[in-house]
Amino acid sequence: MDLKFLPLGGADEIGASCFYLNIDGTGILLDCGIHPRKNGYESLPNLDIIKNLPVDFCIVSHAHQDHLGALPILIKRFPHVRIYATKQTVEIAEYTLHNTVKILKESFSDTPDLLYTHEEVDLLVRSMIDYRYNETFEIIGIRHNSHETIKVRFYDAGHILGSASILLEYEGKRIFYTGDINLNPQSLMLPALPPTKPVDILISESTYGAKDSNEFNNWGNESDRFVQYLNNILNKGGSVLIPVFALGKTQELLSTLHKKLEKRKLTETIFYTGGLGTKINKLYDKNRFLVNYNDPNYELANIEQTDAYHINDLQTYVKNPGIVLVSSGMFLKNTFSYQLLPFWLRQSKFGIAFVGYLDPESPGYKVLNAGTGKKVKFEEDIEVKCSIEKFNFSSHARRDQLIELVEHLKPSRIILVHGEDNSKDLMGFKLLEKFPNIKLNSAAKLNKIEIKL
Repeated sequence: MDLKFLPLGGADEIGASCFYLNIDGTGILLDCGIHPRKNGYESLPNLDIIKNLPVDFCIVSHAHQDHLGALPILIKRFPHVRIYATKQTVEIAEYTLHNTVKILKESFSDTPDLLYTHEEVDLLVRSMIDYRYNETFEIIGIRHNSHETIKVRFYDAGHILGSASILLEYEGKRIFYTGDINLNPQSLMLPALPPTKPVDILISESTYGAKDSNEFNNWGNESDRFVQYLNNILNKGGSVLIPVFALGKTQELLSTLHKKLEKRKLTETIFYTGGLGTKINKLYDKNRFLVNYNDPNYELANIEQTDAYHINDLQTYVKNPGIVLVSSGMFLKNTFSYQLLPFWLRQSKFGIAFVGYLDPESPGYKVLNAGTGKKVKFEEDIEVKCSIEKFNFSSHARRDQLIELVEHLKPSRIILVHGEDNSKDLMGFKLLEKFPNIKLNSAAKLNKIEIKL
């Protein structure tokens, strides 16, 4: 078996994940995302590099923009590509890709040939082929060099609704791509369910490869610390802004806080939500009996919520304090949370609670590291008067858990992706320390790795 691995994006950063595999002449893309912080061509995977190579299939791990946001561009370049994902990912993609139309319009205003319409998104989503977890399907490319097919199977990755790790089997060899994998229980989603048998090649994310396990509380302990902070702000008459990803974090944090409210550990308050996150809530409710769910009888629809997108007077948050859960999680420009930010920073009774990953070059990272009493520069200099706090509600596996996964799957080769250089470096060092005979590659964009098995 001859395998060529070529990262087109997402190798040494969090964003634009897209990995090209050539297995004996069959071309497969694992994910095809956009970079949420970059604009124009810089936000895309480098699809030009594969224009003369076989590109037969795209297998999508989950519906976050950094893993599927470039599908519209992919189909423009390679109209014949067949796209596979879990049923839940396809359902969510219908919402997130329509949202991508708006993002592309802002990002590619000078390159109209790359713009996509809502009608084209509808056609794209209808063309996606879905499979259930642990259901095997077979693929074979036009220029495949053998009569043997490649077998593919999705495994629950525990990251968000519908998220999958991907197993490829060919000629008795097994390649496992973790995607974004979570081995911790969240409020709604339970941990990943990886394969029980060993694999030959592991393509592993390394988002938190630089962090020790003692830097993470478990979900329950962190939610206690979180509620203590929220109560402190709410009891002073302030509102708390929680910038969240519309997909995943919104649902997990909303359910976490509602359960605390029901147990009377959280002060009686208003939940301000809305936008894409509210639409995705319905998909979580719809699929709760079909995935590895903590409590299938729990419904997000039963939580009383006020639509923040319908509030025109920002003084509402002063007069009617509450918890505001809106996207984006990193205060990216042109998002709803970013629009609220200048007002929020100036309110001494208010708070901002970060709950997930922050790109070092994002506005959110700038706000977190400015701190109360300092000035932060946006369109203007703003003195930070509100309280700011960071909490770790991770939906990614910790480094020690990824190392345990290696111990469980026993690969002879590991390729590290989806992590900044320091994350991959430290995780790689720890892996070689524990498994000195393993072959290890740290993926770099457009740096081809050839493997003969």
